[in-house]
Order: sequence, then C-alpha cells, then structure tokens
Amino acid sequence: MRTDGPTETLPMLTAITQSIKRDLMYAARDAEGVQTPTETLQRGSGTCRDFALLMIEAARALGLAARFVSGYLYSPAADNGGNVGAGATHAWVQIYLPGAGWMEFDPTNGIVGNRDLIRVAVVRDPAQAIPISGSWTGTPSDYLGMTVDVTISPR
Repeated sequence: MRTDGPTETLPMLTAITQSIKRDLMYAARDAEGVQTPTETLQRGSGTCRDFALLMIEAARALGLAARFVSGYLYSPAADNGGNVGAGATHAWVQIYLPGAGWMEFDPTNGIVGNRDLIRVAVVRDPAQAIPISGSWTGTPSDYLGMTVDVTISPR
C-alpha cells in the first residue's frame, strides 16, 4: 500500500490476489467446508475455497462488497503444470468496484479478470455453494469414482 497518498483500489486488490498466491501454499483437502482466514494464515496453506474466503474477508474489511464463486477453471496447459484447480471444481472471488461492476479475482492462481473462469454458483457464503451433498450406503469398493472434464468449444 502507498503511504504517500491514496491507494488505487484495483492495484491494491491485484496485489492481495498475487500475494496470496505467492505467500501461501496450495494444499488439496477433501474435507468439507473451509478454514477460517485465521487458520489459513496460521497454517500458511489452504485450498482454493480457503484462499477465496480469506480474500473475501479482506475485501469486506476494506468496505468492499465481495462474494464467493464456485465453478471450474479451464486450463489448456493443465497437462503441463498449468493453473491450480483445473479439471475439478474451483473457487474464487468477485468484488464489486463502483464504475466497473463485479470483477473476478482468483487468489489461488493470481488471476485478475474472468479469463478461463467458468461460473456455476455465486453466493455470499461458501456454505451456500456446496457442489454435491448427500449420503450413500455401501462398501468402499462400491465407489466407482468421479471425473470432471471442462471443454471449450465454439458455439
């Protein structure tokens, strides 16, 4: 942040997005829910949903409207070490900027803007965007698995 005058909003949010990617380690976790922002900072790691909640709370603390987005990340480079979260459900943030509207920030990958982000749900709280829930009765060997493929094609 600047100390010699006003801080521009978009550069500040871009810096927050990029610092989360740079300073925190992505760690896949199958457990339901999200860590609190305090837990994410203390552990120095989290999932995309943890990073999204951390950024949402930071933006809200600054007086900005922010919401949680769940969807998919299209990454043609996924097979070559592309973006984190490609090929599975992914989470990021939308922050409202007066004059610009809702802008997307992906702190997991340091992305500003909606390039390759495919929205499925936009909610106030991560608990409102649970992609799958339910119960199952059976043995572990009954589980057949699940895969997700994201393909972009011309209309």
